[in-house]
Amino acid sequence: MNPDPRQRDSSDRHTIGIDVGGTSIRAAVVNRGGEVVDSVRAQTPGSAPVLEDALHRVVRQLAERNDVAAVGLAVAGFLTADCTTVRFAPHLPWVGAPVGATLTERFGLPVVLEHDANAAAWAEYRFGAAAGSRVAVVVALGTGIGAALLIDGRLYRGAYGVAPELGHLQVVPDGRPCPCGKRGCWERYCSGTALVDTAVEMLAADPGRSQLAAHVAADPGSLTGRRIAGAAQDGDPLAVAAIAEFARWLGLGLAMVADIYDPEIIVVGGGVSGSASLFLDDARERYAAATTGAGHRPLARVRVTQLGDAAGLVGAADLARTAIEE
Repeated sequence: MNPDPRQRDSSDRHTIGIDVGGTSIRAAVVNRGGEVVDSVRAQTPGSAPVLEDALHRVVRQLAERNDVAAVGLAVAGFLTADCTTVRFAPHLPWVGAPVGATLTERFGLPVVLEHDANAAAWAEYRFGAAAGSRVAVVVALGTGIGAALLIDGRLYRGAYGVAPELGHLQVVPDGRPCPCGKRGCWERYCSGTALVDTAVEMLAADPGRSQLAAHVAADPGSLTGRRIAGAAQDGDPLAVAAIAEFARWLGLGLAMVADIYDPEIIVVGGGVSGSASLFLDDARERYAAATTGAGHRPLARVRVTQLGDAAGLVGAADLARTAIEE
């Protein structure tokens, strides 16, 4: 009798990585080399039991088509230091939930949890822009700012599992309100949401300066970071100015990151990084000028993600593989 292929050594098998976002679940089967070999997508339900049902369906669907040994879950939220429990996730229904144990029992496979920014950073370290770096910081620019720190190939989580929350460093005292409860956080000036806020403020001051004014007048919710980036590529003066302001805040923030961590490389990822050609060179110049000791010290290289929006699920899958092999 031929042996059940699922009883083979786990080193011969793939792992599943799942990026659980506020609106969608993206899941993929990933091989040892960090390559995606199969994938599915589903909507993110609003309650914990239904979310866990949806996750079970995507895992079952992928496991029926592929030989898999474990599942890694990238979660946008606060985890305990041992990465077994979701303390709180702003856009997900889990609060104080032992998600690792619950899903391990549900799936019949080992489940490893990780913060989504950490998972993306791990993928960039293993397979992407940060490969081989001794000290690497990943800054993910999306709705807000996610961040991760790797030191000698190990993720740094802090004493209680929540470090580093770079997006909530205060850069403007009494500045724009942040959903975290503070005001003036870095992500309120340097994120996809912040880019829209900046453009809205500029439009309010000078609506005749931009082709975007007509779109906003017709539908105030139609203004997005992607639309602003497209207008900037077309030379719209207000969109160009909004992107320049975004680049200024990115450069200043990266200088703070360099002053605090002195990394070898900073990888810029997240959804906004898709428009990096519009702002990254300017941000690099501002970062180099604002870093303490500029001109008298080596500066971290600033690079764009190599793995793009697949980084989180690739990293989660690889962390799951690492966990079962250890």
